[in-house]
Amino acid sequence: MKDSAITARRIKRRPAIGSVTLCLATTLYLLSVTNHSFWSTAYGYFATDYLSFLLFVIGISAASMAIVTAFSAKYLTKPFLILFVLAAAAGSWFTDQFGVIVDKEMIRNAAVSTGAEAGHLITPRFALHMLLIGVLPSMFIAWVRIRHRPVLSKLAHNTIVIVACLTVFVAVGLGNYRTFAGVGRAHRDILERLNPFVPITSTIRFAVSSEQDARVVAEPLGTDAHRVNTADLHKPRVTIIVAGETARADSFSLGGYSRKTNPELEKQNVVYFPNTTSCGTATAISIPCMFSVYPRSAYTHRKGLATENLLDVLSHAKVEVSWLDNDTGSYHVTDRVAYSSLPQSADPRFCKDGECLDDILLDKVDDWLDHVKGDSVLVLHQLGSHGPAYFARYPDEYRRFVPDCRANDFGSCTPEEITNAYDNTILYTDHIVSTVIDKLKQHADRIAGSAVYVSDHGESLGENGIYLHGAPYIVAPPQQTHVPFLVWVSDDLAKSAGFDMGCMAQQAGGERSHDNFFHSVLGLMDVATKVYDPHLDVFAACRRQTDKVASIR
Repeated sequence: MKDSAITARRIKRRPAIGSVTLCLATTLYLLSVTNHSFWSTAYGYFATDYLSFLLFVIGISAASMAIVTAFSAKYLTKPFLILFVLAAAAGSWFTDQFGVIVDKEMIRNAAVSTGAEAGHLITPRFALHMLLIGVLPSMFIAWVRIRHRPVLSKLAHNTIVIVACLTVFVAVGLGNYRTFAGVGRAHRDILERLNPFVPITSTIRFAVSSEQDARVVAEPLGTDAHRVNTADLHKPRVTIIVAGETARADSFSLGGYSRKTNPELEKQNVVYFPNTTSCGTATAISIPCMFSVYPRSAYTHRKGLATENLLDVLSHAKVEVSWLDNDTGSYHVTDRVAYSSLPQSADPRFCKDGECLDDILLDKVDDWLDHVKGDSVLVLHQLGSHGPAYFARYPDEYRRFVPDCRANDFGSCTPEEITNAYDNTILYTDHIVSTVIDKLKQHADRIAGSAVYVSDHGESLGENGIYLHGAPYIVAPPQQTHVPFLVWVSDDLAKSAGFDMGCMAQQAGGERSHDNFFHSVLGLMDVATKVYDPHLDVFAACRRQTDKVASIR
């Protein structure tokens, strides 16, 4: 009894606060402390229309209060308020530090990240931020006593508060509709940075869609595929596709970048397409989209799952397909072909802390080439230039641009150091792709080789305060969508297949995109199928032997 009495007195000494009052305090905290990027971006969108921006603030604040108050119920208030605070704290870190938007696709990227990849983002500054902005306020919410009204009284009181807030929201919106509508149409991302409501909603949407995705079965595609124009070819046709990671075209000297980031590829007689755009701004979108038959304008995540892809069509044509992965996976692209995840080998020559240098891919290529017996395609999926730990993506011998950022936390480095580290990753990728070409040359007595390199998406390096990638495509900066794309074709393959590489070099400056990838690989491998579109094949216009072109069509 004595202990119970002491406990009761301690509880009484804790400050008591009404549930709606606590919701109001939490709402004000969320809006004022965890939404710097949201307010500063919105302020810029309204330009000098200060009155409209003030009304916007009032409307958003009222709507936020209505949402938070909706969870003001006994046994629910504290858990949900703490959830809001922690989610907002995490969201604000990535939004404020890197300029990213935590939408559904960003949640998808986070869900498929490896522990090693995610670990690069969990820095001491992030932990301190979460402690100060998330954990301490949550402890306060957990500590205070909440005064709850009787059930019916509480329901009525909360309803009045919610209706009043929504009335303010609607009145403000209708009263200044023309301005809000104009700003919204011009800047569709205006609400995308609102913490914690957008991240939480995005997570729910991802969870629901993932449960539905698990039941999707891929429909067959290109089952009529078959190899053509093989009479003049006396060696297996072999293509190695290097699927790049986070390489931006702006940092490729092949495309005019002032630094020599492609010294090896410049000597390889490759055809470089300088004006290529990606299908997405994150791997989880770009990789399945790039290998799908759908153009970016028609692609959706569900369509990608529900339809077989390029690798399946090649398999239907009796082409042997293999995928070696040094990244976070193939995102269901390889569900029906040979797949190997190399980081799982933990090879000490290349791997550390769950990640491996891309040299591990080269280590496997010779053995694969030695065992090629027929027409084959090998995909090498790089770790490439994935940030923020750029310094971990290249060995010391490719640490040529210095001083380079040697930390996961960009706040510890200058913009120059960040760029230097990133450029070193491109220099290393140059070596990887060039070595792939050299290995194909070394096996020229047995195979007719070709190589294709294209990055999945680009990267922001601080332009307009934005870092990394993953921005919604509609507002993504060009640094995240402008990607390097190149091909190399051996002389004997070019001759036997009728590829005029000089013609290709002359036409390389045209607009290209990931939409070309599916059809160009089929054209390169001389695979005929009804799903092939010669207008999207970068090789089609430069084939000297027109009868062969017609046979594919």
